[in-house]
Amino acid sequence: MCAAQSEGGPAAGGQPAARTTADVQALIAAERGGQPFLTGRMPDGRQVIFALPRDRWRLTVGRRADSDIALDWDVEVSRAHALFEQVGEQWTLVDDGLSSNGSFVNGLRVVGRQRLRQGDRLCFGNTQLLFRDPGPAESEATRRETPSTVPLTAGQHKLLVALCRPLNDASSALPATNRQIADEVFLSVDAVKAQLRVLFERFGLAELAQNEKRTRLAQAALAAGAVLPHDF
Repeated sequence: MCAAQSEGGPAAGGQPAARTTADVQALIAAERGGQPFLTGRMPDGRQVIFALPRDRWRLTVGRRADSDIALDWDVEVSRAHALFEQVGEQWTLVDDGLSSNGSFVNGLRVVGRQRLRQGDRLCFGNTQLLFRDPGPAESEATRRETPSTVPLTAGQHKLLVALCRPLNDASSALPATNRQIADEVFLSVDAVKAQLRVLFERFGLAELAQNEKRTRLAQAALAAGAVLPHDF
């Protein structure tokens, strides 16, 4: 079972798959769509995103290719495994014994119906999916009240937004350069470099090769929610 896997599940060989720039851009697009979705990884490490449209009240989960949420790579998933049902404006996961191996939310087996909340980890067979609900755009005040798990100053947040901006609009597969960041946040290039060194440490990236750090920092900031779509 997948209860102990890291977010998105492992790639081939059992190691967690690093998000690529394309993965991050796909997640941004899904967030901007404003509808709930599921995200995870196939056994080969490829990211998958399943939309949960607000105009559908029921979606099927199973190994069958014609399932709405088709997990056809996972032999531990039943052909007809579970259901997603919308109750009012809330998505719920329903497993009333239809599946052979059960469905789990945050490690607990679902018996009947389970309401889903932002960040819930769902497990079907060996596949782990993360439930994400962008909801309405948050105000700046709300964003300050619900920060990412990585503490940031206002200046560091602005720097990360500038770093990630090219990834957001798909104008580049690379984050912003030091000069581009400096021009946006009105700092010297040396000051930007100093701030980036602090952020590399804060996000646990200081030991990476120099040519990897910037892209990994941008990806980590987006994945952690330190930079959100409405920041751009």
